[in-house]
Amino acid sequence: MARSGPYFCGIDAAMDVVSGKWKSLILWDLEAHGTRRFAELRRGLPGVSEKMLIQHLREMEEDGLVHREVYRQVPPKVEYSLTEHGISLNSALAALGEWGTERIQRINAERVHA
Repeated sequence: MARSGPYFCGIDAAMDVVSGKWKSLILWDLEAHGTRRFAELRRGLPGVSEKMLIQHLREMEEDGLVHREVYRQVPPKVEYSLTEHGISLNSALAALGEWGTERIQRINAERVHA
């Protein structure tokens, strides 16, 4: 379960909601593909276990980043989408993603020259 403070600074508060290997990737997937069903998310995130995906989605829903829509039908249908809060967090993470892309390029260039 996510913390709710007290926080020491803004970075502390932000990292609280994106801690965990998969949360930022879930945000990215939902931003890139829009509303997704659980199985679609799982296929889009190779390596994530069902248990971990469920846990992260629940935490992200509690933190107001993800909206979970349950359709009362047979078989049951559940869809996940980003909330406005999730979209704004994704925007904030964009610069970090650019930094990561530059890091990948640096690492690859170093390997070529090694």
